Amino acid sequence: MTMTSADSRSMLGRTPLEWLSSLPVFIMLLLTLIIGTGEMVHGQLLRLGESMFGDQKAQIQYFMLRAEPSRPTCDPKVDVEGEMARLAGQAPKAGDDIDDLFGDEPATDPAVLRKSLEQSLAICKAKHDLYNRVVEHQTPQVKLYRTIETSFFGLFQYGTENRSLILLLMVAIAAVSTTLGFHHIGIRPGHYTRDYLLQSWAQLIASGLLLFSSIRYFQILQNSGVPVEHPLLHYIWMALFTLLLLINLKRVIRPVTSPHGTGTWGGAMLSIPLYAQMATIAGTYFVLKGHHAGLAIYINQLMELPSIFMNLGLFIWAGMLLKQSRIIDLFMDILRPWSLSPQLLTYIVLLGASVATAYTGASGVFVIAAGGIIYHEVRASGGSRQFALAATAMSGSLGVVLRPCLLVVFIAALNKQVTTSSLYHWGLYVFLLTSTLFFLASQMLRTQRASIESPMVAIPAMLRHIVPTLPYIALTVAVIAIYEYALDTRLNEITAPTIMPVILLIVLVFDKLINRGKTALTPDYASHRQEGVERSIRYATNETVGHIGALLSLMTLSLAIGGVIERSDVMDNFPKVFENHWTAMTFLLITKVILGMIMDPFGAVVLVSGTLAPIAYANNIDPMHFWMMVLVAFELGYLLPPVAINQLLTRQVIGEDEVSKADAEVRHLGFYRRYERWILPLAVMAVGLVIVAYGPLIVSDFEQFAFVREWFPPAPH
Repeated sequence: MTMTSADSRSMLGRTPLEWLSSLPVFIMLLLTLIIGTGEMVHGQLLRLGESMFGDQKAQIQYFMLRAEPSRPTCDPKVDVEGEMARLAGQAPKAGDDIDDLFGDEPATDPAVLRKSLEQSLAICKAKHDLYNRVVEHQTPQVKLYRTIETSFFGLFQYGTENRSLILLLMVAIAAVSTTLGFHHIGIRPGHYTRDYLLQSWAQLIASGLLLFSSIRYFQILQNSGVPVEHPLLHYIWMALFTLLLLINLKRVIRPVTSPHGTGTWGGAMLSIPLYAQMATIAGTYFVLKGHHAGLAIYINQLMELPSIFMNLGLFIWAGMLLKQSRIIDLFMDILRPWSLSPQLLTYIVLLGASVATAYTGASGVFVIAAGGIIYHEVRASGGSRQFALAATAMSGSLGVVLRPCLLVVFIAALNKQVTTSSLYHWGLYVFLLTSTLFFLASQMLRTQRASIESPMVAIPAMLRHIVPTLPYIALTVAVIAIYEYALDTRLNEITAPTIMPVILLIVLVFDKLINRGKTALTPDYASHRQEGVERSIRYATNETVGHIGALLSLMTLSLAIGGVIERSDVMDNFPKVFENHWTAMTFLLITKVILGMIMDPFGAVVLVSGTLAPIAYANNIDPMHFWMMVLVAFELGYLLPPVAINQLLTRQVIGEDEVSKADAEVRHLGFYRRYERWILPLAVMAVGLVIVAYGPLIVSDFEQFAFVREWFPPAPH
């Protein structure tokens, strides 16, 4: 459910919910940042320690000073002659037949014995000498520095070894908070009393199935005769589902009443959280098949890729921090002097959004992180609510094929037939295609005449507006430079989840300090931005908790749906080899769109790699062509009813009231204007998918189109 204005105001104070949810999640997000930067920072701390406290003349290195030295136990004042006399006076030990095979013991030779004793004495003296030199270098400064360095290493090491635990705690806390706030993702949010009651019933059933499966999974592991790995994770899963069950049980017994009325049961069906529907479908399937632990097994796949899902949380947090700053306002001011049409401005905004999407690797994450910003900017430029909603829904759909998208890296890791460089190469052409299609469609369907301001007027105004952005640019460049030159870490697909939140935290602090008391430049942002550093970070974290709980719950249960598809052998009902590759491509295209409607991208890639990719290869469809089609088909699926996850996420971040206003203001207009937020993105991605799917087949099968191959240089190897 979208947070009301009263709810937003209550969150400004430190409510009990904040202490129990937002504060722990904030700490875990910071810990995730520490884990992400830990290795690079610790390496630099060791180098700094060596440069500060290492002594080449004394042959002392910093690693020797990282702990209190232990005095050697050997005696450096041993009398060699006396020791030889003592050993010579000892009776030789009785040997056995095996000892006799090796002849006399070397120690019985006085020369050998003397040499051995002298070597041992020299080693002992060297140990004591090193010990004395280390003790001399154990200054108070060394002890203070090593305390800082080893403490950081301990924290970093603990976090690295417990990524799964941190992720699960974050998901559990966020899921409980999201459940308490009716913030889970559904086809439409709850509004009436029956909506909340049916949501509670659905989540009660889902929680019961999840708890039952988790208990059975743990029992099976205990009875296997092998020690259970990470039993704490299983306890947390069971505790989470128990708590969710109790929350929803209470709401079933004492239903939540809505001031808006009772509502209808048909409408209430649409408000059931998607994760609850997925849990019920998958749980029921596994119970009927007698595989009681199946549901728990598949949701535990979340723990196998903790870094990816923790990074998604960091990207969401970065987006919420960005919303609290004036950065977008300032950069949009640079474009405003040109008086661009909403369509042209939206095209430019989407080009920038595609780069950000490439770093997140998932369009849904970007919609959550920056969808609100894009919506308000399109509205501020004069775009209608319907057009702004359309732009927001597909804001993350263009960049998933660009470097350095993690989803592309994931595909290449699972499929040796393709490489990241080749996927990025052809992905750039797909991006140019879809972005151009959006621009053409928006220009053909606009109702206002475009009139761009004269460069003589726009350029001076634009240059004036660049000046306020320079400090923000300098801060961003400085942080990136510190990472690159001080920590030897460049900004790329691996480090972006760590570096981007750090940049935005620093920029947000700077923004709030220099703009203290100033109102937002864009009026639509007034209800979202807070004054002061602490209030802004806290508000951003509050929003992050709700989005993490909603999105990761959905992604986790989509893994279970993937398990149902995989174990049901439904793909065995279709032929492996078709009449021709045109028929095969049509089948694969439809299948991918359907998968995009019900699964998250990472889970879907795993499923497709094992089931549908071999069908494509068997029907002479080039692997590169196939995976480009898959990426576009997934994005179309995320925009298609009845689920339309990117539309649902747009609705969630924009707010139900704003969507209702958008529908109300076009109710008297024609069909397209009434459904523009659905038709425009669907038309763009559908046409793009058809071209991507069938264009290469046309070029390869018809000689008259062979000249098209010369337009595209070969992909790098």
